[in-house]
Amino acid sequence: MPKKRAKTAPESFQESSSAVRDQLITETIETNYMPYVMTVIISRAIPQIDGFKPAHRKLLYTMFKMGLMSGGRTKSSNVVGATMKLNPHGDAAIYDTLVRLSRDHEALLHPFVDSKGYFGKHYSSELSPAAPRYTEVRLEKICAELFSGIDRDAVDMVDNYDGTVTEPVLFPTTFPNILVTPNKGIAVGMASNICSFNLIEVCDGAIEMLKNPAVDVDRMLELIKAPDFSSGGDLIYNRQALTEIYTTGIGSVRIRAKYTYDKAENCIDVTEIPYTTSVEVIIKKLVEMIKEGKLKELVDVRDESDLSGFKLTLDLRRGTDPDKLMGKLYKSTSLEDSFPANFNVLIDDAPRTMGILEILREWIRFRMGCVKRELTYEKKKKEEKLHLLLGLGKVLLDIDKAIRIIRDTKQEKNVVPNLMNGFGIDELQAEFIAEIKLRHLNREYILNRVREIEDLQKQISELEATFGSEKALKKYIIEQLKEIKTKYGIPRKTGIVYEHEIAEFVEEKKGDDSPVRLIFTAHGYFKKITMQSLRGNDEQTCKEGDRVLISTDATNDEELLFFSDKGRCYKARVSDFDPCKSSMLGDYVAAKLSFESDERCIYMVNLKEYSDKTKVLFIFQNGKGMKVPLSAYETKGTRKRLTGAYSSASPVVGILREDKPFDFVLISSDNRAIQISTSLVPEKSTRTSGGVTLMALKKNTVVCRVTEQIEELPKGKSCKKIKIPATGVPIA
Repeated sequence: MPKKRAKTAPESFQESSSAVRDQLITETIETNYMPYVMTVIISRAIPQIDGFKPAHRKLLYTMFKMGLMSGGRTKSSNVVGATMKLNPHGDAAIYDTLVRLSRDHEALLHPFVDSKGYFGKHYSSELSPAAPRYTEVRLEKICAELFSGIDRDAVDMVDNYDGTVTEPVLFPTTFPNILVTPNKGIAVGMASNICSFNLIEVCDGAIEMLKNPAVDVDRMLELIKAPDFSSGGDLIYNRQALTEIYTTGIGSVRIRAKYTYDKAENCIDVTEIPYTTSVEVIIKKLVEMIKEGKLKELVDVRDESDLSGFKLTLDLRRGTDPDKLMGKLYKSTSLEDSFPANFNVLIDDAPRTMGILEILREWIRFRMGCVKRELTYEKKKKEEKLHLLLGLGKVLLDIDKAIRIIRDTKQEKNVVPNLMNGFGIDELQAEFIAEIKLRHLNREYILNRVREIEDLQKQISELEATFGSEKALKKYIIEQLKEIKTKYGIPRKTGIVYEHEIAEFVEEKKGDDSPVRLIFTAHGYFKKITMQSLRGNDEQTCKEGDRVLISTDATNDEELLFFSDKGRCYKARVSDFDPCKSSMLGDYVAAKLSFESDERCIYMVNLKEYSDKTKVLFIFQNGKGMKVPLSAYETKGTRKRLTGAYSSASPVVGILREDKPFDFVLISSDNRAIQISTSLVPEKSTRTSGGVTLMALKKNTVVCRVTEQIEELPKGKSCKKIKIPATGVPIA
C-alpha cells in the first residue's frame, strides 16, 4: 500500500513560525507572570497602613467627592456609577464593597457607610442585599477622620486609570484604622487576614507607644486586651497565643457563641456567633448530626433572626442539660471557631507580616509624615497670605500715593507695574492691592489687616515649632487620638473568658459498671484492678520507698477527684484508666492528668455522686483543719481542673475522707500527739477557708503527720481529746 504524503504547512504558518523561539520558564515567569502577581499584591488584595485596600479607598473617596459627608443619602447605584471613574472592575464588585462597608451589613465595628435599605447580613451567606437602585447611602461621621488633611497635601495624589481625575494613594487616617477595621485578602502566593480591635483600646495602645516607643508586649496586652469582633461572641483568652500575634502577627484566637436558656420554652437561644462562621453552616452541621443520631437532645433547629437581631433557636428534649449540650456543640460545630490571624500589610508597596507593636510603630511613622505635610501646607498658605498683607501694609502707609498712581496710570495693564515701582513690592502683592475695593480703604480695614499680620506671624512660628519638634508632633497626634476615642469609642462587643473558667466537654464513655479495686500510693501512682485479676494476688507492687495510701472497691463508672499539693483538684473517671495487674506500678497521676511540672498528687477520692454526707478533711501544717462537703466540688459541665480546692495559707499535711465519724491522730514535729474525732472538725462551705485550730502548737513546731492508724501510738499512751483546740501529749 503506498504511503500517504505528508501535508505541507500553509505558507502563512511557515512564515509566522519563524517568530516562535525557545524561552526559559524562569524568563516566562519573570516577564509574563510576575507583573500580574505584583499587581494583585499591591493593587488589589493586601491592605495598606491606612487599613484599606484600593477598592475600599476608591469607593469612599468617590463618596467624599460627591459631597456625601453631609446632607441626605443618594441611591447606591449613583455611587457605584461614579466609582467606575476610579475602579474599572465592574459595578457588581463595587456594590459588594459598598455593602461590606455599610452599617446594616454588620461586618465592621465602625462602619463607614450610613445605609438605608436591605444590605444583607455578615452572619448569613444566603441573605443577599437588595439591588443598588433600591438602597441609599451616605458617609458615616467617622469618615471625617479618614479624610482629615486630604485637601491639605497630607498624602500623595495620583492619576486614575485613564488620567482624567486624581485619587489619593492612602488616606491620612487620624487613628490606627488598620487595627480597627477587619480585612481579609488572598493574593498570589500570600494572603492577609487582620482581625478588628476595639477603637478605645487601639487609641490607648497608640498613645502609650507615642509616649514610650520601647513599650513591651505585656504592657500592650494590658491596653489592647484582645481582638473585638462586630458579631460579638466570647473570646477564649490564651495569653501565649495573643503574645505570639502581638509580636509576630501570626497565630489564632478561639471565639465561641453566646447563648441563653429559656426555661419556660425549654430552648436555647444563640444570640451571637463567631465572626468566622455563618448561620447556614451551623444549621447544616446540626441537621447532619441529628440525621446521624449524634444529637438526640435536639427536637428542632430554626433561624429566628429578625429586625431585633440575630437569634438561632434550639428546641431541647425534656431532661436535657443545656450547658452540657452547648459544651458538646462547641466541640463538634462552628459555634466555637478559630480566627487565623495573618497581619500581612503593605508598607511602602512591599508586603510585610508584622505584629501589633510593629504595626503601631509603622502607623505612627506614617501619621507623623501626614501631619508634617499638613502643617507644611498650612504654613505655606499662611506665608503666602502674610506676604500679600505685608505688601498691603506698605501701601496702607501712604494710601493717597497708591490712589494717585492708579489714577494717573493711563492703561490698565500698567497699574500693577506702577504699583510695584512706586512701593517696592512684587507682582503678587501688587495684583492683590489692585483688586482691593475702594470701600475697604478706611481706618477699620487698615487696623484689622495690621492685626492679622501679627496673628499670622504668631501662627507661622507656632507651626514651625510644632513640625520642627518630634515631641510636639507626638503631642499633637496624642490629642487627636484622645478626642477620637471619646467621640467614636464604643464598649467591647466580644467578651473575654479565660480557659480555666470553661467547662470542657468530654464525651462520656459508655463503660460498664463492673466492680474494680482502686489503689492509690503515697507517691501518686494509681491502679485500677479488675476483681478477676485480683483473685489470688492481693500483694501490690510499689516503687522503692512508696506505699499504698488508699485501697478501695469501686465500679468502673465512678468519678475520681485527685488533689494536688498546689491546692488544685483534678477530675477524671475510673473508666479513663486502663486496668492493670497488681504486679504493675500503674499510672502516674500527675503525668496522666497533665499536672504542672512542679505539682504532685497527694490524695484521691472516688464517688458515685456529689453528696453532702461525704466530707473531705484538710489538715494544715499550722495545726488548723476543716472539712468540706463533697458537693462543693460539683461543677456544671465536665471541668477537668478546679483551682482553689483548699486553702493555700499553710501547707497541707493530710487529707482524709469522712463517710461517717472516726478518730484520727495528729503528731507534731516535737513528738506530741492528739487523738480526736472527725466530728470535732468544723465544716466549711468555702473551699479556701483556713479552718480552725485543732492542735495547739508551741513556738517553732508544726504538725508533721496525720494518720488514721491509732495503733501507731506507743502502747500505754492515751492522747484522746474531746475538745479543740487541744494540747498535744508527749509520745516519745
